[in-house]
Amino acid sequence: MAQVWKCSGLRWSDDGPVLVWSGGRRSPLARGKRVAFGVAEGAAARGVRECVGARGHACPTRAPVSGRSTGARCEECARLDRAHSVAADTLADDPRPYHVYLAWFGPGMVKVGITAVERGPARLLEQGAVCFSWLGAGPLMAARRAEELLRAALRVPDRIPYGDKRVVRALLPATPAERAAEIEELHALSVALGGWPESLVPEPCQVVDHVRVFGLDGVSAAVGEVAELVPGGVVSGELVAAAGPDLHLATRRGVVVLDTRLLPGWELTAAGAGEEGQVRVPVREFAAPQDGLF
Repeated sequence: MAQVWKCSGLRWSDDGPVLVWSGGRRSPLARGKRVAFGVAEGAAARGVRECVGARGHACPTRAPVSGRSTGARCEECARLDRAHSVAADTLADDPRPYHVYLAWFGPGMVKVGITAVERGPARLLEQGAVCFSWLGAGPLMAARRAEELLRAALRVPDRIPYGDKRVVRALLPATPAERAAEIEELHALSVALGGWPESLVPEPCQVVDHVRVFGLDGVSAAVGEVAELVPGGVVSGELVAAAGPDLHLATRRGVVVLDTRLLPGWELTAAGAGEEGQVRVPVREFAAPQDGLF
C-alpha cells in the first residue's frame, strides 16, 4: 500500500493557511501551490472515514462517520468534544479575557461572536470573515451578556451557515470602505445600547479587511464545491484563494471549492501521475455561473 497520511484540519497562522497532519507535519498553503491527494482504497485500507475522536483521544470504537460531515466525529465523541466548551456554554468559569467582535461576510450578513483575547484574529480567519472589528473586551460572562444584548436588541445573529457565506462572496463590494460600512454602523449602535456590561471595556471601531489575505481579489468564479470524499477519489488543483476552511482550487473543470473540514478521518495518499487538475469525487455544482469573486 502507498504511504498514507491523516489530515487534522486547516489552521490559520500569521503567514496564512496551513494544513496540519497527524504527527505534527504542517503544509503551508501559499497561492499558486498545487494541492493534490487521493483517498486510499484497497485491501490494506479500511476504505471508510473514521471518527477523529475527542479532546486529544482516539475514538475507542473507530466508528465510521459520513463523508459529508464537517465534524468528522461520531455522536458520542461529538458530545465529549463539546463538554467544557466555551462555544457550548459549558465553561462559565474560564478566567481568560474575551473579545466581543462583529464579523461581516457580505451585504446584509453580520454576526456577533466572542473569542479569547489571546487568540487574536485567528477565530475570524477560521470563520472566513471578510472583515471584522472588535467591539469590547472583558471577562467571559460579560462578553456573553454583550453578545446576547446584541441578539436581543439589534437582532444580530451569532451564527451564519457556511453555505450562506459562500453565496454572498460573489456579491462583495469592490472597496474596503464599502465593505466596512455595515460594521461601522452596527458598532455605533451597539456601544450606544443601554445595559452594556460594566466589566466589558468598549473598543473603538477599527475594521480589518481580509479580502487580500484570503486572495479573493480577482479570483475566478467557482463552478461547484466538493460534496464529499470517497475511497479511490482524487482532488488536484492549483490554490487560487483560501477563506476560512475553504480552498479554491483551479482544476480542469474550473475553480472548485474544497471545504477542508471534509478531510479529517480519511487515509490520504499522493495523487497519481497524470492526475493533475483532476477532481474525481462528488461535486455539487452551482446552479448557474456566478459573477464576482466566488
